[in-house]
Amino acid sequence: MILGSVNSIESMGLVDGPGIRTVVFLNGCNLRCKYCHNPEMWYMQKKNISSDDLVKKILRNKPYFKNNGGVTFSGGEPLLQYEFLLDTCKKLKEQGIHIAIDTAGFGLSNYDELFNYVDLVLLDIKHVNKKGYKELVNGDMDKFWEFVNFLNKKNIKIWIRQVILPGIMDNDKYLNDLLQIIKKIRNIEKIEFLPYHNMAISKYEKLNINYPLKDLPEMDKQKCKELELKFLKMIK
Repeated sequence: MILGSVNSIESMGLVDGPGIRTVVFLNGCNLRCKYCHNPEMWYMQKKNISSDDLVKKILRNKPYFKNNGGVTFSGGEPLLQYEFLLDTCKKLKEQGIHIAIDTAGFGLSNYDELFNYVDLVLLDIKHVNKKGYKELVNGDMDKFWEFVNFLNKKNIKIWIRQVILPGIMDNDKYLNDLLQIIKKIRNIEKIEFLPYHNMAISKYEKLNINYPLKDLPEMDKQKCKELELKFLKMIK
């Protein structure tokens, strides 16, 4: 039995993978995305649940999973709690649960055993070049590519997620650069463009944290969808 730090559990998630899902939000993240909507999960909090107890909570929702639902581990960056995640996933897989991980690939490396139990990765693409990556999320894009190379070798199914920030990602240059990245990632089943929103501003205020994009307007949802369709045509 291993202890982990869980921020919250969403029991009837419909957008974080196929079917109806239990979404487990783990504390801790080593990126600082300027548009992050979960700043309360940046830091590792006190360990508050065992892998056994988390498995029990998830299995209560198993009747809703049916054929294609399951559990999604999100955060934060779930890969930072590797041992806890590994033990939990082992026990869930014994019960036939579909497992997805929502990640930017910025854990502690050496993920091999864990991903023997993972069915799907929701891979967050933060930016298309090293300079933009550093400025936007304070991360080294080489780490992202290290994770992509690992996923390619493991042959795991991938859903791509790209948050679209107006004035930064809603242009042909960005889409063309994103296309070059997509070409290097295997087993992509789905690509989603997510419109940037600023609904987390109130969280930042409560935590007394400066919100760096407070002057950036939200991304128009219709335009975001049009960009997604345009990009999908580019791939074909």
